Amino acid sequence: MIGERRRLTWSALRERAEDLAAGLEEIRVGRGDRVAVLLYNCPEFLEAYFAISHLGAIIVPLNFRLAGPEFAFILGDAGASVLITEAAFHPTVGPIQGELARLTHVLCVGEDVPPGWESFEERIGRARGRKVPAARAELGDVQRIMYTSGTTSRPKGAMITHGNVYWKSVAHVMDLNLTAADRTLVVGPLYHVGGLDLPATGVLYVGGSVVILPRSDAERVLTAVHAEGVTNVWLAPTMIAQVLARRDIDRFNLTSLRIVIDGGEKMPIPLIEELRRVIPSCGFHDAYGLTETVSGDTFLPPADAVRKTGSVGLPTYQLRVRLVDDERRDLPAGELGEILLRGPKVFPGYWNNREASEAALVDGWFHTGDIGRMDREGYLYIVDRKKDVIISGGENIASTEVERVIYEDPRVAECAVVGVSDERWGEVPYAFVVPKPGHRDIGEEILARCAANLAKFKVPKGVTVIDALPRNPSGKVLKRDLRERAALVRRGP
Repeated sequence: MIGERRRLTWSALRERAEDLAAGLEEIRVGRGDRVAVLLYNCPEFLEAYFAISHLGAIIVPLNFRLAGPEFAFILGDAGASVLITEAAFHPTVGPIQGELARLTHVLCVGEDVPPGWESFEERIGRARGRKVPAARAELGDVQRIMYTSGTTSRPKGAMITHGNVYWKSVAHVMDLNLTAADRTLVVGPLYHVGGLDLPATGVLYVGGSVVILPRSDAERVLTAVHAEGVTNVWLAPTMIAQVLARRDIDRFNLTSLRIVIDGGEKMPIPLIEELRRVIPSCGFHDAYGLTETVSGDTFLPPADAVRKTGSVGLPTYQLRVRLVDDERRDLPAGELGEILLRGPKVFPGYWNNREASEAALVDGWFHTGDIGRMDREGYLYIVDRKKDVIISGGENIASTEVERVIYEDPRVAECAVVGVSDERWGEVPYAFVVPKPGHRDIGEEILARCAANLAKFKVPKGVTVIDALPRNPSGKVLKRDLRERAALVRRGP
């Protein structure tokens, strides 16, 4: 394991994790107890990950971008008894500690330990050398609780079992040909399945290495690949765009990089084509996955990248995929429907939320809420989130179809299309565009391009040029925020 400040061999990582496990046991952490982890990307995150699992306890990774009330809700909902964090979060976490009766210990990574918190290193040091037997875990035991981004309501805690992680890792090893020689670059946050599981835990499963970046920026990504011989990386489309935009990209040796995996949202086809051109030796895997399935449900093999451009590929090992209508009837090839998933990597439900679990899991099938189609060869194409399909005058409009046309304008860096209320049509499309430098006055030309390439009812009724699209930590565009903004624009002053 390679961090910016230190490097750990497998034996050193095991020793640190076992010492931390012994230290956690001393403060009464055992099977089934919840331990929250609130850290920026660092080696200590994975030390905690393995130590908590060693005890049969449950890991609760926390999104470090949340506010105090959000942390309070998740820590309370999970019933966490221990929090592993760092001093940077004291201004946010300190004020809410009094609200959390079950939170008895806070371990702080780093030398700056606020009053009332305990040193992570001292906890490890006091337990050093004391062996705690590894807990026996069944495949159905919960290994972690990962809270969803909560874009429409309170976050829901997806229960991920040891079996889910095992089968996910086996599937990724097979689909991505992972070996002990692989080095995964962890760019996305480790509290998210993209950073932790696509494919970092799979690479660790086969004895490979991980290179952890504390923050994601193009300079760090390119430097890490160049210096550490990185072989694979998961990147959200926005980060891929930033990497490819570097004018000095040629000074970095990227020949070790054999796989780039897309995640977070649908990758624009022009960006896929640019990646192939700039790094021709690297295979691109467009992928589809969710928190509830530990990521990576389908992969597009690099050999099919040209023939099946726009597809997210074929289902991974032991995963079944169905496309159904609103009555849960199976649909033929080519027709749009909701994507349902079933298999050993699919979660068993949401923590403390029976209603949400029963709505999401019906007859063993997970209803993703995503809309897609499958071609005659079984390749999946993601069209939209179910809630993001625009219904205008009774006609369904896939926002990605309109976005594809806008992305064909070389002056567009990013775009997003949402539905906004309309008295006559019910909903109409509205576009938000992030232009490349020097091209802010392109709104009318974007509308003209859409009018020339789309049916009239699909043409946006307006365009707003903005500096950046709002995104959640996984890289997904927050279309809810854009819908609210579009409504204000349409309503006028």
